[in-house]
Order: sequence, then structure tokens, then C-alpha cells
Amino acid sequence: MRGMTNASFTADVTPPTGPAPSSPTPAPVSAKEEAVDTVRFLALLAIAVLIFRSFFLSPFNIPSESMQPRLLIGDYLLVNKMAYGYSKYSLPFSAPLIPGRIFARTPERGDVVVFKAPPVADNDYIKRVIGVPGDSVQVKEGIVWLNGKPLKREAIADFVIPVTPNMVEASRMTGTLPCYSPEFEEVAADGQRQCRYKQFKETLPSGKSYNILDITTIPEDNTPLVVVPEGHLFLMGDNRDRSADSRFPAMENQGIGLVPEENLVGHALVGMFSTDGSASWINPISWFTAARWGRIGDGF
Repeated sequence: MRGMTNASFTADVTPPTGPAPSSPTPAPVSAKEEAVDTVRFLALLAIAVLIFRSFFLSPFNIPSESMQPRLLIGDYLLVNKMAYGYSKYSLPFSAPLIPGRIFARTPERGDVVVFKAPPVADNDYIKRVIGVPGDSVQVKEGIVWLNGKPLKREAIADFVIPVTPNMVEASRMTGTLPCYSPEFEEVAADGQRQCRYKQFKETLPSGKSYNILDITTIPEDNTPLVVVPEGHLFLMGDNRDRSADSRFPAMENQGIGLVPEENLVGHALVGMFSTDGSASWINPISWFTAARWGRIGDGF
């Protein structure tokens, strides 16, 4: 019987001779392609910022004294755009892309809201919600009456504020005085000008309270009884004598009347920066000395 032998075979592989093939060199990016990529990136970034500011959070600055003592000229806030739903006024330039109001929610009394003021609805305003749909509101001798009862108001320490460059500029623009009238201006111990106003704590039926100023007597310290209609709000500034609010008829640069909820932009959320207006672009140190650091982070 013939035996069988298992044989194993090893193949010898001889490496090729000559230089190894090189990887293909990528084509250089042209200056034109780099420019196109940069423009594309910036466009996408701008769209992202636009969407974020339109539907989530947006900055807002305080240009007047109407919300003193809570808000000062030179304060910068973040506004929650999601709080009350969306309308065309939520969008830049009030672009008419949203019909009516979607995801609507009525603010609570005491909320500080940003809105487009009637009748033109071009500029952003900021006020406090006093009356919601169905409420009756009347002011008697400076006291707010809500649904037939006066809001609790108690005197507290005077509100004292230094006269700052942005206050002086705002008064120049409006033709007024930084402290309303000379009787409210005084000189501080350090020789600086300051304003002193009577201050009160006002409390809503819910228990929410906030500080207000009642500087002097004006005709709007007494108003007719108003019942807030459906879809509208009665808004007031905390500085009662320097606020053209719902006590005044809706006339451009004179008052806002009853504000449609559709005009709401958002709810004041938190203070993100504050400056007294003394900073100079050519003096970087003044960027820090002008900041009112203690006002940053204040919530609503």
C-alpha cells in the first residue's frame, strides 16, 4: 500500500523593485473657495442668531426713567421670547410671517413685559402688568384700584440715585431735567449730584410686591374706571409720574392705551449688564468703572 505524504508549500514573494507609489496630493484650496466658505459660515451663523433672538432670548436696553426704581437708564436685560407665545412682533421688523398669536399665554399681574406700543407698534416698550382681561382698573389720588379694591401701598425709604451721564443725555433728548424738577435734586456728601424721590412698596392681591415712585401730582393720578377687554392688558410704569402708560390714550409718543396681547414681545428675565454712561471708547479703563456690577444678574 502506497503511503501518502502531506506536503506544505511556501510561496516566495519578491517585493517589487523601484520607488513606492506616492499618495495623490490634494489640490490647493483657492482663495475664492475660502471666501465662499467664509461667507457660507457667516450666513449660517447669522441665521442661527436670528432664530435664537426671534424665538428664545433677546437683549433689551432701558432708555428712560419710566421703570425706576426697578430699572435704570443703561440697564441691559435678557427677554424671554417664549413666555407668552409668538406673533409677528416676535420677529425682526415685525415681519408678518406669523398669523395672530401662537402658543399664547396671558401674563400674570406684576410681570414686567416688553411689547410693541400701539398705535404704531414700531418701538419696544417695557412696563409692568397691572390688569389682565376682565379686570377693572382705576387710579384714585395716585392709588391703583383693582377690581374695586385699592392695592396695598406703604411708604419705604427714599429712592436716591446719582445723576449719571446717561441720565443727563436722556433728559437732553426729551427736554426735561435729570431729576424731574430742581426740588428733587441735591448734592451728595461726595459733592456729586443726586436725585431723591419718595418710594413705596405696592402689593398685588396675589401677594407679589414691587417698589414704585410717586414723585408729584399729575392729572393721571385720577383716571376713569376701565374694564380690560379680552385680549388686552393694562400696563403701568413703576415710576408713576414719568411713564406714558395705559392711563394715557394710545397716541404716538404720548401713551399706549390698553395693549393687545398680540403686541407682546416677551418677559423680562434677568439683568445682564448695566452702565452709567461714563465709558469712553478711547479709555478702556472706563469700560470697567462705568459698569454697575451690582445690577448684573438681577432677576424678575
